[in-house]
Amino acid sequence: MRRRQFITLLGGAGTFPFIAHAQQADRMRRIGALMGIAENDVDAKVRAVALRQGLHELGWIEGRNVSIEYRWAAADQERMAAYAAELVAFAPDLILANTTPVLVALKKATSTIPIVFVNVVDPVGRGFVANLARPGGNITGFLIFEFSMAGKWLQTLKQVAPRVKRVAIIFNPQTAPFSESFVRVAEAAAPAFAAEIVPAGVRDNTELETAMVSFADKPDGGLIVLPDIFNTRYRDAIVALAARHRLPAVYPFRYFAASGGLVSDGIDPTDVIRRAAGYVDRILKGEKPADLPVQAPTKYELVINLKTAKALGLDIPATVLARAEEVIE
Repeated sequence: MRRRQFITLLGGAGTFPFIAHAQQADRMRRIGALMGIAENDVDAKVRAVALRQGLHELGWIEGRNVSIEYRWAAADQERMAAYAAELVAFAPDLILANTTPVLVALKKATSTIPIVFVNVVDPVGRGFVANLARPGGNITGFLIFEFSMAGKWLQTLKQVAPRVKRVAIIFNPQTAPFSESFVRVAEAAAPAFAAEIVPAGVRDNTELETAMVSFADKPDGGLIVLPDIFNTRYRDAIVALAARHRLPAVYPFRYFAASGGLVSDGIDPTDVIRRAAGYVDRILKGEKPADLPVQAPTKYELVINLKTAKALGLDIPATVLARAEEVIE
């Protein structure tokens, strides 16, 4: 009899809100993550760990109160569209979008599921958000580079390789739809550095090699490699071609310099993902993407590969070495 009374009390109208709230608090939250790089990329595990650590610090433990469903697109736009549809059908509480073309695919797939983006260029110009301060929709996140960075890359290239007069900018127009804006900034800055800008749009590995060989036919060449998932996927080929044709190059991320590239001047993508965990936490706790401002990078790093500099016959100025975050010997 007592047990029946106890059950009846739990089933009373006044207790249902409490029970529902407890179930809501305890349920497993689900995150989708659509990544632009390949799963076997050396940086893939690093990014996954960065997200896991960032969430862990905020009390979200994978397998306990949160699950993460990954998809790795490997710079393939057809995969991005297919995986975006898969993740939306999965009905997660939130989706993490890594890179600009990934966000393009997800924006087409959903206008309701909250999306936190990382490593995206020009979110206002691409129509992802209304403005940086108040995104206004289901999307917010973290910028990767402002277009003004193109002038900085040109400056860095001239500092480490003063004899460079012709600068090819490497990108894939399909995976870097923002490339024209970087090119325009570089062209505007070029006269101050006595340099000529040569846009080099390539769509596959064959076109990449053809473009690099053709560019290297003339002397005094150098490269700026844009932040583009195509360039990330083929970074070993780009670094090897630059070395073979003795072309000094500036890259946007450390992993290019670690792979043998001359200089990287940019942000740490894993640091951005770790910071994005804070927005994931706030949205899972009830805040709206529309009210969370898009954030710019806060940490930049210059990495110099002295072994590559020596192979190219370059003496890196002491002033440049002094501001390097890391020197690879």
